[in-house]
Amino acid sequence: MKKWILGIAGVVLAATLAGCGSSTVANMKGAKITKDDYYQEMKSTTSGQSTLRSMIVLKALEQQYGKKVSDKKVTAQYNKVKSQYGSSFSSALQQSGLTTKTFKEQIKTSLLSSVALKDLKKPTQKQIDAQWKKYQPKITVQHILVAKKDKADELIADLKKDNSEANFKKLAKANSTDTATASDAGKLSPFDNTDTSLDATFKAAAFKLTKAGDFTQTPVKTSYGYHIIRAIKVPAKGKKADHTAELKKQLYTKWESDTTVMTGVIKKVLKKANVSIKDSDLKNVLSVYLNPSSASSTGSSTAN
Repeated sequence: MKKWILGIAGVVLAATLAGCGSSTVANMKGAKITKDDYYQEMKSTTSGQSTLRSMIVLKALEQQYGKKVSDKKVTAQYNKVKSQYGSSFSSALQQSGLTTKTFKEQIKTSLLSSVALKDLKKPTQKQIDAQWKKYQPKITVQHILVAKKDKADELIADLKKDNSEANFKKLAKANSTDTATASDAGKLSPFDNTDTSLDATFKAAAFKLTKAGDFTQTPVKTSYGYHIIRAIKVPAKGKKADHTAELKKQLYTKWESDTTVMTGVIKKVLKKANVSIKDSDLKNVLSVYLNPSSASSTGSSTAN
């Protein structure tokens, strides 16, 4: 989940902090630990403060945007992740220190923060224009990966003589070290400028291909080896006006992974919530969002 969410996994633990009093938490021979004892100990730890901070953030988000994120939506996201992990899901939760309840709280915080982001930060025309310069429609390519540059040069020479789909398929099957695609003519799933799974050099070379059948005339070197890339489908970029919604979506996706941006968003949410910390020992628990240094460092990134 998002990097900027601090310690959501401990939210269940923090429920105890809310019930301060003399009730006994644990008994032992000749001694006991009360809720007061536990609270005093927990509030002095970074994990305890982080948990309280997370509780406040979640509560503020729920108050302001709770109607925008239903339990059904949270459950749907939960089930999606669960299905991706399959039989290892329970062990993955346990290794992360999560339960079904706390993981759903993580998901809810993430979904609520996305809603808050869209409400509190609007893309400017300048930002949309900058994103348009990076924009590439989804291109479909096939590739051959080999270990040596000489071998790549040899295959490119072969393709210059016969650039047919059938020949590329034959060469990929016989030579490509990418075992996941070699038997399927080296075909990759369509990707655009937002793809994070492919090497940047590979993507840059692919985006230079202008039409189906074009292939790289020199080997493309990445950390995996040397690639020959051939275009299968290259959609036209079109007009910026036709892609405004998509460009905004790309910006929001990028911002959701930006700690500075999301810290600025949560700062606005907390200010609107007018949070008051009653325990003087915890008065700085929200300083990561609300103190002057945070304000000056996040202001430029969160300005519209």
